[in-house]
Amino acid sequence: MDDRPEEERTDELKNNSKKDKNTGKGEDTMKVKILEPLGIPQEDLVKKIEAAVGEKAELVFYADRKEDVPTLIERVADADVVVLSNFKFPAEVMEAAPDLKYICVAFTGYDHLDMDKARELGIQVSNCAGYSTVAVSELVFGYVIALYRYILEGDKAVRAGKTSAGLRGIELAGKTFGIIGAGAIGLRVAALAKAFGCRVLAYSRTKKDVAGVEFVDLKTLLKSSDIVSLHLPQNEETVNFINEERIALMKEEAVFINTARGPIVDSKALAAALNSGKIAGAAIDVFETEPPIAGDHPLLQAKNCLLTPHVAFLSLEAMYKRADIVAENLKAYIEGSPINLV
Repeated sequence: MDDRPEEERTDELKNNSKKDKNTGKGEDTMKVKILEPLGIPQEDLVKKIEAAVGEKAELVFYADRKEDVPTLIERVADADVVVLSNFKFPAEVMEAAPDLKYICVAFTGYDHLDMDKARELGIQVSNCAGYSTVAVSELVFGYVIALYRYILEGDKAVRAGKTSAGLRGIELAGKTFGIIGAGAIGLRVAALAKAFGCRVLAYSRTKKDVAGVEFVDLKTLLKSSDIVSLHLPQNEETVNFINEERIALMKEEAVFINTARGPIVDSKALAAALNSGKIAGAAIDVFETEPPIAGDHPLLQAKNCLLTPHVAFLSLEAMYKRADIVAENLKAYIEGSPINLV
């Protein structure tokens, strides 16, 4: 009988088939540590990854997610490979894992990793781009329709015994839909916007030939769009990309959607624009830090602002797609031909 406290017993999932078979970590056996459950039943994740890597790796699955540095250092100390999603993985954790040579990021973005330290230490990094394209793009329209048709306000009205007074909405059809960033998600949003009958504008560093999408400069997009949806990656060039000056270019009736990264937007400037009526509304899924956000965050007091705790990627289907990509990434790396490197 295991007399350890429950939190210790559940810390590491005892489902390591290689270890149970007493094979141990031989000279040619990589130790792969999956640092969290990744949003699907753990037994499903185990099956997918064991099927992908076979007997070529010793697998350790953790049944919980721990983000504090001491615990991460303890967990990765003897790892050759680690898998994690979107929590910070700083330099000191990488330095504490002398055998670490590969990180599979079970996420599209990887700005939460210290990439400079990874390069310095010769650690290769892959991501899982594409798993959430459908989930994110569909939720964009959930936000727009919620704002346009006062869905949250309508729910409150019914519960308070009120009528539809003051809840006359507007339609998406015929509106100009501006997309900043024309990657996979941005182009999926464009396709859905066209299906709703919108005129679609797009801005990206590289113009693309996409039927029904007009590629324009950023100023034109901001001044012309009824809806502005942000789909840029976060990097040194995009932090505070949407700032006071650019928000000022937008129409008063415009709504702004951010499902990309929080630091790309100046939250104080956006809150000020909402509170002054400079723009009509916003829906924000991402912030400067992962939720929970600080109680004094400016968007918490902003008018006509719909907030969600970073859920755009979080659909059942997306989680299974992500697990499949993780399994493919691990298989490719263990076989010596890594894929999806960033």
